[in-house]
Amino acid sequence: MVIVIKVGGSLLKLGPPENIVNDFIKTMQVDKLVLVHGGGYEVTEVAEKLGKKQRFVVSPEGIRSRYTDRETVEIYTMVMKGKINSEIVLALHSRGVKAVGISGFDGATLVAERKKRLVIVDERGRKVAIDGGYTGKILKANGELLNTLLEKNFVPIVAPIALGTEGEPLNVDGDRAAAAIAGCLKADKVIFLTDVGGVLIEGQLVKEMNVEEAKRSMRKVGFGMDKKIMAAIEAIENGVKESIISAGNIENPLTNSLSGENRTVIRP
Repeated sequence: MVIVIKVGGSLLKLGPPENIVNDFIKTMQVDKLVLVHGGGYEVTEVAEKLGKKQRFVVSPEGIRSRYTDRETVEIYTMVMKGKINSEIVLALHSRGVKAVGISGFDGATLVAERKKRLVIVDERGRKVAIDGGYTGKILKANGELLNTLLEKNFVPIVAPIALGTEGEPLNVDGDRAAAAIAGCLKADKVIFLTDVGGVLIEGQLVKEMNVEEAKRSMRKVGFGMDKKIMAAIEAIENGVKESIISAGNIENPLTNSLSGENRTVIRP
């Protein structure tokens, strides 16, 4: 099987977690894996140490995201590709894994269109339009480089920075980047590892949903999980057989994702 794994930034605050690295190595003995990572927490920390205060905005649909101006996208690229991606590659190489770190703009793996304008909800609850900055909407994912690496038994580690249509780097959501990559590879599964054990509605774990149920659930969950559900739906609509949202902060998180109880599985 081909499995795309998204590791959320909340799990990477102290570097690549040993529980994920260990289970990743076990899983790759059977399946071909691609890892997409987040890192927003560290981007914010580094940016503010450099004196660049970060701004977050909320869309009319309730989706919260980082506002990315030119200076922020430069910091974002530096931290995501230069630091976090390299740390994961080195952690896997130290265990004998042939990992290769790339970003979405390497090989035009992720191509996005720069958002010229963003509609957000301000502090008073009003809809206002602002300049789009360097945030991108993913137009397509290209599997050529990824497939070449997988065929040669390399493990791709992907930072979610897309190639803009004007040649610029763009900040794209990591979960949706993983969904796009899973779709272009026709992956069997995409797994979103996070710091909670699946989709919780009114305190109860939802173990299975179809796409329509998942769409209805988005208004019932908080910031962060709504984007994961959106990405999970996009993956299914792009041909992936299963999307799984599960805890990455437990022992054997991938094994649990594939066959355990503490997870939410979304299917067509």
